[in-house]
Amino acid sequence: MMNETISTSTSTSTSTSTSTSTTSNAAADADVCRLMDAWVEAVRAKDVEASVSHYTSDAVIFGLAPPLSIRGQDREGAEGWYATFEGPITYEVRDLSITSSEDVAFCHGLVRIAGARTSGEATDIWVRTTMGMRKVDGAWRITHEHQSTPFYMDGSERAAVDLKP
Repeated sequence: MMNETISTSTSTSTSTSTSTSTTSNAAADADVCRLMDAWVEAVRAKDVEASVSHYTSDAVIFGLAPPLSIRGQDREGAEGWYATFEGPITYEVRDLSITSSEDVAFCHGLVRIAGARTSGEATDIWVRTTMGMRKVDGAWRITHEHQSTPFYMDGSERAAVDLKP
C-alpha cells in the first residue's frame, strides 16, 4: 500500500482541500475524484438529473432527511431538498479520504452545507459523509451514501449542528 495525496481542486471540485488516498490504484482514485467533483457540482447547481445520474438504480442512501433509508436514485428527494434553497447551495467537501481498487471504492469526509433557504433562514452546517462506489459498465457510480450529524449525548437528543472542523 502506498499513501499519496490527490488534489481535488480541478474544476469547481470538492473544495480547495485535498483528498488522501490509501491505495495503490491511482487511476481509480482519480476517477473517484472526478465522480465526486461532478456530483458536488450538480448538487451546487441544484441539478436533479445530473446529481441522481451518479447513483446506481439500486443505491442505498442513508440521508439526513427522513426516511431512515432510500433505495435507488432519489429524484423526488433531491427535487424537494433543492427547492428549499434560494439560489445555489454551498456544498464543500473537506478531508476526503479515498480507498479504491479496480472496481470498488469508498470515501469519507466532512461536508459543509450552506445557503439561503426559501423560509428566509440561513443554513450553515457540517455533516459527516461516507460513500461507496462501484464501477458499472466502465463508469464509477455511487452505490451507497451515508450522511449524518452527531447529536449531543446529554439527554436532549439535539443535533450537534454547531460543530465545525
